[in-house]
Amino acid sequence: MSENFPIPRTCPFAPPPAYERMREQAPLVRARLPRGEAWLITRHAEARQVLSGAGISTNPATPGHPSGALSREPSTPEQDAAMAKFAIGHFIDLDPPEHGRFRRLLIPEFTVRRMRELRPGIQHIADELVDDMIAKGPEAELVEAFGLALPSLVICRLLGVPYADREFFQSRTRRMISAGVDQEARHAAVMEIRGFLDALVTRAEADPEDNLLGRLIGTGRLSRDEIVGVMFLLLVAGHETTANMIPLAALTLMRHPAQLAALRADPDLWPAAVDELLRYLSVVDWVAFDRVAIEDQDIGGQLVRKGEGIFVLGACANRDERAFERPDEFDIGRSARHHVAFGYGVHQCLGQNLARAELEIALRTLFERLPGLRVTVADEDVPVKHESPILGLKALPVAW
Repeated sequence: MSENFPIPRTCPFAPPPAYERMREQAPLVRARLPRGEAWLITRHAEARQVLSGAGISTNPATPGHPSGALSREPSTPEQDAAMAKFAIGHFIDLDPPEHGRFRRLLIPEFTVRRMRELRPGIQHIADELVDDMIAKGPEAELVEAFGLALPSLVICRLLGVPYADREFFQSRTRRMISAGVDQEARHAAVMEIRGFLDALVTRAEADPEDNLLGRLIGTGRLSRDEIVGVMFLLLVAGHETTANMIPLAALTLMRHPAQLAALRADPDLWPAAVDELLRYLSVVDWVAFDRVAIEDQDIGGQLVRKGEGIFVLGACANRDERAFERPDEFDIGRSARHHVAFGYGVHQCLGQNLARAELEIALRTLFERLPGLRVTVADEDVPVKHESPILGLKALPVAW
């Protein structure tokens, strides 16, 4: 028996109910896609095996890759050509050794040491946003006022976007990822951001500064189109996930007041709490975890043949009782660092240290400075982006 995929979520705090049944059934389950079939990876060990990359390709151009089978209509040659040009520099979709050519240049920008240097700037942004909320308070809509704004301003600083351009940059990124925006408006925002980044690279080539963009240009190892593509990828990967996580994580903590009280009493608990939130919510699930076998191999006792597509279900693997005790419970006291919310292996999220720093600073600042923070609507009235491949909230009305 095969499953229809993708499988929508029905609750912001849990994977689709079918995931538990599939995980009990087998580590690999066959799925029907709109235009094809693929394997679904349901358990933690097999997820890490596939994500490690041995005998597996992440490149959508590899024969059998399942990404194209998710759309109901096949793409035209013209669309394929446009996407190929647009994807230049999107190293997340490249296999070694080409993937490593980009990653080696960027690793120094995302080390733990570099994140320590960025933390005061992130803290300043978080404080300014809370100051603005307080000035306009005592109520706010947390997605707009804080969740979307903080990672947008952080990525502006990281990529070297001039402060004077922040409103343009923020408005287009907000339109690009917000729920309720039609595809035409979203596409227009994407193209405007690409154009903006293209102009930013032009200016930086003429007068490079000591920032990530300036240092990338200074290496002389990437083409101009590759640099624009890398910047766009860092924007999307570094913004959308964190923007969705911040309000949803805040709501999760407010639903667990005893654990929130423990965090307020002992801030040293925040790093572990962030990893538990990443595991528990798994907002990305299968996005960017699409793969294809490039050789016959055994995965979880199942023969997967060359050319067969694979989706790793991150939200399912992160609830695997073989890897996590009482996996459906939210528990900031557990050791959850081995979750696969950031992937695993060669393609593990390059910006995970930045994401952890942003989440910790954002959430700690919110709950320290707004001790009375509370949601002003019932759980069932919080609008959730169930239709989006990356889970998040459309809005979160709060007061303090």
